[in-house]
Amino acid sequence: MPTDVRSRLLQAKSVVLTTHVSPDGDALGSVLALGRYLEGRGARVDYILSDEPAPNLDWLPGIDDLQFFDGSLRQREAIAAADLIVIADTNAAHRLGSVGDAIRNASAEKILIDHHPAPEGWFDRSFVRETASSTGELIYDLIEPDTDRIDAAIATLLYTAIMTDTGSFRYSHVTPRVHRIIADLIERGGLNPDDIHAALYDTRSINSLRLLGRALERITLLHGGVLGYMALPKSIMQDVGAQKGDTEGLVNQILSIDGVQVAVFFHEIDKGTKVSFRSRGDYSVTRWAQAFGGGGHRNASGAFITEPLEQVVPRVIAAAPNYLDLPPDNEAELSDEDQAYLSEMLKLKSQTT
Repeated sequence: MPTDVRSRLLQAKSVVLTTHVSPDGDALGSVLALGRYLEGRGARVDYILSDEPAPNLDWLPGIDDLQFFDGSLRQREAIAAADLIVIADTNAAHRLGSVGDAIRNASAEKILIDHHPAPEGWFDRSFVRETASSTGELIYDLIEPDTDRIDAAIATLLYTAIMTDTGSFRYSHVTPRVHRIIADLIERGGLNPDDIHAALYDTRSINSLRLLGRALERITLLHGGVLGYMALPKSIMQDVGAQKGDTEGLVNQILSIDGVQVAVFFHEIDKGTKVSFRSRGDYSVTRWAQAFGGGGHRNASGAFITEPLEQVVPRVIAAAPNYLDLPPDNEAELSDEDQAYLSEMLKLKSQTT
C-alpha cells in the first residue's frame, strides 16, 4: 500500500468521493466504507455520483448520504471547496458520467483507488493494483492500520464490495488473503453472510423474474457453443415493467451454460447500447471491449456504444474472432428472433426517415 496515499487521506479536511456510472456493489461499498472511515477521523465527506444505485443496493449503510450530480450550486461549491477528491473503482473521466467534467476540472488534489488496468494520466496520486480482487480490497488495505475503526457498517460495505466483484468469491483474483480479509470483516462486524447475500440476490421482484424468462429465450450460441450472447431491446424491459437494476447478472446466465467460455450481454437503453463481456480462463475480453471504447479486466469488461442495438450486435459479434481464438462457426450470425427484431427495427427506421 502506498503510504503517501494513506497519509494524504488522513490529512484531508474536506473530501469528495465519487465513482463510475451505474455503480455496482464494489463501487458503492468502497466509496461508502472509505467515506465513513474518513468521517470517523474528522473529515467532512461529500459523496457525489452521477447515477443512482440499483434497487438491490439501496439497503447499504449510508446509502442516503449519496448525492447525485445535477449541476446545483451546492454540489459545485462542495467540489470547489474540497481539498481532496477520491475517484474509486474507475480510472477514466468519461466513466464518471455527468460529474466527470466537474471532478476533472476541480483544483483539489485527486487520488485514484482502483484495480482496473490502464488508468488515465490526470490523477495526482494513485493506489492501483490490478491483481486485487476488488476496489473494496484496496480500501481495506488503506483502513487496515486502524482495524479497530471497522464497525458493522464498514464491515458490511467492504464485504459487499468484495463479494459482488468476485462473483461470490469464485473469480481468479480470489486469494487466500481475500478470504482472510473476509474472515476479519465477518468477525469485526458481527456479520451474517446469509443476510447480505439474501439482500443482494434474493429479493427480486416478480417483474425481474419475468425479464429473466424473456431474456433466457434470447440466448444465441456461436462458434461451437464457445461464445454465447443475449441482445435485450428496451421494449422487453418496458413490456415486463422491469427496472434498471433488473438486468444485473444476466450476462452470467449465459456464462453458466455448459461449454460457453465467452458471454456477451447487449442492453439497449435510451442513449445507445451497453455491452457486458465475460469470459473464463485464458479467454481475455479486455482488448475486445477496448476496440469499442470500453475496458475492464481479463475476464470481465464492458463498453457503452452510442448506437442502436440493431447496429451494435452484428458489429461486436463479427469482431470476436479478431480478439479471441474461437473455433470456426458455420451457424447464422444472429438467432431467428434477433434477425426478426433487427429487421423490424430497420423497417420502422426507414418509415420515419
